[in-house]
Amino acid sequence: MDMLSKTAEYAIRALVYIQLQNWKDKRPGFKEIAKNIESPEHFTAKILQVLTRFDLLKSLKGRNGGFFFDKENEDLPLYKIIHAIDGEKSFTQCSFGFKSCDHENKCPLHDDFSDLRKNYTVLVKERSIQSLAKRILTGEAVLTQTIK
Repeated sequence: MDMLSKTAEYAIRALVYIQLQNWKDKRPGFKEIAKNIESPEHFTAKILQVLTRFDLLKSLKGRNGGFFFDKENEDLPLYKIIHAIDGEKSFTQCSFGFKSCDHENKCPLHDDFSDLRKNYTVLVKERSIQSLAKRILTGEAVLTQTIK
């Protein structure tokens, strides 16, 4: 069971990369972002458009253009990104595939998955793009995985 769609995964990776570049006073373009997060360029461009439309990210065209964070979005929770990309279903859908699953009409995994979903929601509200980027900056984590 995947908690994140592939689109949300790439969105989070892209935003972490953008944050790392912004801290170096750089505004990366979508081709650079795609290359550095190992994502298809066209797909990355579409994801960045969605994030910009939701005002989670800013972009400028031209010579000094590229993607950047507005100072107002100092700490961008993962929850907002997942919600923008995948919608509320990420936090409410049935793990068993039922269209409607609740306390009255439980699937076999309902109670277990309910606890998991609550913990997941807390986690993505507490973690931010900036907190993930800091972990990469300090060497505690990596943005891409090189298979050996």
